[in-house]
Amino acid sequence: MKKLLWVSIGVGIGVLASKKYTEVSSGAALNRQIGKYADRASEIAEAFLTGMRSREEELRSALGVNDTK
Repeated sequence: MKKLLWVSIGVGIGVLASKKYTEVSSGAALNRQIGKYADRASEIAEAFLTGMRSREEELRSALGVNDTK
């Protein structure tokens, strides 16, 4: 039963991948899509770092710890 589950999951992934491959028929379209994903990842990382720095400042001021840099 487990083998049937894994085979069906593999077939499903294969079908989805082949559909996506036919949608992205040229390299330029693939590069645009990868660029979009890279931009999103960069935005998420930037937002995370900004939030982290802000929270660190809040904690430092609440604890009265001086920045030793």
